Amino acid sequence: MPSDAGATWLEIGAGHGEMTRELAARAARVIAIELDSKLLPGLEQLAVELGNVTIIPGDVLAIDLARLLRETPVHVYGSLPYYITSPILHRLFEHADRLLSISVVVQLEVAVRLCAQPGRRDYGYLSVVTQFYTQPEIALRLPPGAFQPRPKVASALVRMRMPGAGALLGVADEEAFLKLVGRCFEQKRKTLANNLRAHFPASRVAAAIAAVRITPRSRAEELTLVEFAALFHEMLGTTDEHR
Repeated sequence: MPSDAGATWLEIGAGHGEMTRELAARAARVIAIELDSKLLPGLEQLAVELGNVTIIPGDVLAIDLARLLRETPVHVYGSLPYYITSPILHRLFEHADRLLSISVVVQLEVAVRLCAQPGRRDYGYLSVVTQFYTQPEIALRLPPGAFQPRPKVASALVRMRMPGAGALLGVADEEAFLKLVGRCFEQKRKTLANNLRAHFPASRVAAAIAAVRITPRSRAEELTLVEFAALFHEMLGTTDEHR
């Protein structure tokens, strides 16, 4: 993880404060979010002891992150519950311009998806979104025995540097771009053209695909972010139904 002594860290899920203490030793300030009310008294005591920690009770999916992050950009750390990893990452990406980096422990299967490249089985919508906003890499693989209680699956620490490929793609409307990408992946067994024809006139889809110089039989998992951006710009230029 980055070791910028002047930085602020946002910790998702402070738990008993083990990582909170480690982060506080290397950062100017730590903002630690914790949902479990039973853990808050111990965390508040830790905050008094350390002096540079602020405890925020609540759910990261419900907290007003815009207000929390308005003062300074932050590095993010969290050990994310497997079942809400994707919603939390999407929530963070909404505020990507206020983030310096994201370091998260996630299920290994999810980590592979975040970093997957075009043409790989694990490459999908989550891969594209993550790589649009960040540059992800698996920094460390963690066996089940590294945790207590012991989970049934392996995990990994994924480090995401900002910005991602989106900074170079010239996409003005990120929401519309990601909506189009989501439609491209809507049914993985279908071709890109078939998925898009469910939302746009066939002639417009054909013209955009031809302009980008991909084959009509191409599937979404074969496209690079550059090709997705080119396809988006062609669709944006040929239809008002991109929103």
